[in-house]
Amino acid sequence: MKQWRINLIFVFIILFVAVIISRLIFLQILNQEYWRALAKGQQKVFLQIPGERGEIFLTDVNNNLYPLAMNKKSNLVYVAPNEIKEKTDTAEILSKILDLKKDLILSKLENNSLYGLIKNKLSEEEVKEIENSNLSGVYLGKETLRYYPQQSLASQVIGFLGGDGNSYYGIEGYHHDILEGTKGFREGERAAQGFFLTFYENLSPAKEGADLILSIDYNIQFKAEKLLEEAKEELGAEEGTIIVMNPYSGEILALANFPNFNPNRYAEVEGFEIFQNGAIQKIFEPGSVFKPIVMAAALDQGKITPDTTYEDTGLVKIGGYTIYNYDGRVWGKRTMTEVLEKSINTGAIFVEAKLGHDLFLEYIERFGIFEKTNIDLEGEVFSLNSNFKEGYEINFATAAFGHGIEMTAIQLVKAFSVIANGGKLVKPYLVKKIMVDGRENEIKPAISQSQVISQRAASELTAMLVSVVENGFGKGAGIPGYFIAGKTGTAQIPWGALGFDKSGYSDKTIQTFIGFAPAFNPQFLILIKLNNPRTKTAEYSTVPIFRELAKYIIDYYQIPPEYE
Repeated sequence: MKQWRINLIFVFIILFVAVIISRLIFLQILNQEYWRALAKGQQKVFLQIPGERGEIFLTDVNNNLYPLAMNKKSNLVYVAPNEIKEKTDTAEILSKILDLKKDLILSKLENNSLYGLIKNKLSEEEVKEIENSNLSGVYLGKETLRYYPQQSLASQVIGFLGGDGNSYYGIEGYHHDILEGTKGFREGERAAQGFFLTFYENLSPAKEGADLILSIDYNIQFKAEKLLEEAKEELGAEEGTIIVMNPYSGEILALANFPNFNPNRYAEVEGFEIFQNGAIQKIFEPGSVFKPIVMAAALDQGKITPDTTYEDTGLVKIGGYTIYNYDGRVWGKRTMTEVLEKSINTGAIFVEAKLGHDLFLEYIERFGIFEKTNIDLEGEVFSLNSNFKEGYEINFATAAFGHGIEMTAIQLVKAFSVIANGGKLVKPYLVKKIMVDGRENEIKPAISQSQVISQRAASELTAMLVSVVENGFGKGAGIPGYFIAGKTGTAQIPWGALGFDKSGYSDKTIQTFIGFAPAFNPQFLILIKLNNPRTKTAEYSTVPIFRELAKYIIDYYQIPPEYE
């Protein structure tokens, strides 16, 4: 009797296990797709919602705003492949509407996925045709895209936001975190037959990014870029840069480069070099525009005065090297003012020798040539100037007239602002205001408290640079009624900078003019830099461009004349 009960219990156990196993087979093998979809449909999900990216604006003299980077809603079409039965017919119809290859669309329809993007940035006509087609499993949606309404204007300043959500170059790259804002989260539930989500509530709302207002003046920027285009066409220049800055505050009023690009179509650009901002990412030997720096140091130390004289024999011998003046000229007895007017190489060497190598190095460092300016743009570079710092006699001699020493255009502008503003070092910057939740936060200029050179030295040098424009090679920069201070520079480009593995200099030149106006109370400082124009020297290339831009700004700012 006892054995019978045991056997009966055993049979029940076997039957129970069999039922469970059969049920598992039914659920996990025979009907697994149904339950997998149902499981997805019952999942709670937490979707990350990005905040609206902040927008970027240019301004003008009347504080009008011009959008440089903004957000724009755009239509897109996507598919849910598991909802489409007639895949070939659907691909055929979409191919005709969207002007895409049928095979490309069909490959997305046959993909075993819940979602497939077919095309974004749809035209209104494409949207209407898709709506009228009533295709099963084909849906229209919207996305927010970054849009640059000024096209190529200030393109290297702005950079771009890539399709991967990362920002590259310029303001977009440098201020990405401020512009991006914070992400939010929403709780939802997946639909059983698709990727769609039904949202219940915001767990934490997304926060919009900050808007940025740049110091760049729309009208000055537009004029600068127009002048560079003309230089390309009329002078055959290979590259060009124009920087306009307030020398007292460091506010950048224009920063123009060519070649440039359209950030709306960045993916079509061949080669990454065009994305580089020549003002902050390309190093060059400045040539004679550097002579005022060595002159400033010697004036500040009392080693020379504007009227100090020396005898030019046309050359200087240092070790096994012989250094000549431009065109082999011999100038005879000349003052320091005339050294700048006529851009005499041997005169600059004389000044450096009077100053001494140690002081020369100290002042170059004071002027910020050995470090970044820390301008608020992504990717700024600087040269270590290792060869120059080796300390050979010939290196100091050539550096005195701007050869064998390297810098960026923005470093040179920062250094020259010391002369223009009475001896202070300022930090160049572009973001003037940050707008957060309707509150305006103005960026304060960063101005050093210590003097790089004395006000006396700065004033003396300014008068010498005015003489360069009135009596020297910078005469073409003069504007009647105004005192203009400036200096020309024509430097041969080293073979190494052109990618050749050899020492020495090529016949290609970089031609530069840098100046400020009105000279004794400057409202702006301008640098014009052209790579290898057809002209022989800067006197015939960058000087006339400076004059046209300076005259435009004087009229634009309505600066009254200083004399009749």
